[in-house]
Amino acid sequence: MSAVLDRRTALLPGRFEFLMGLYAENYHRLVRLFAPQALSPGRYVSSVDDGLDVHLQVQERHPYTLELELTYDLLDEQTGLRTPSAQLRVYTDAHVAEALHCHPGRHLWQVLGPFPPAHTVLQHRLRMNGFLTRWLEYLAEQGHSIGTLGRDRPR
Repeated sequence: MSAVLDRRTALLPGRFEFLMGLYAENYHRLVRLFAPQALSPGRYVSSVDDGLDVHLQVQERHPYTLELELTYDLLDEQTGLRTPSAQLRVYTDAHVAEALHCHPGRHLWQVLGPFPPAHTVLQHRLRMNGFLTRWLEYLAEQGHSIGTLGRDRPR
């Protein structure tokens, strides 16, 4: 029997490879949905007939990266911040989008504590980016797109 067939795990992607695949999938979903690489820094809102506006803030632009926040127009009663919320880093040269954190105002170290084991960090990143994949898919199904996205007007 061949060495590949003897080692069944060789046929399956490892967690790291799976995570990198999620990053690439998230990038392509995000680009098809809102084309953030073409947006200038600022706040944008996407409105469809479901009553849940989606907010996209292009926080920073660099030559090969974008810093974004994606959220709904729902307020968390405890924090007063919009929820759900995802802080994203988009690598335009590598065509990947990474969810850095998915909790309002909370960074990875605040969720996992100082010096978490690498396995714990990887598992958390898999959960966050899996959530982002499903959320972007849902937004597309609801009709959100670059066509429904406009500059957010101050209230």
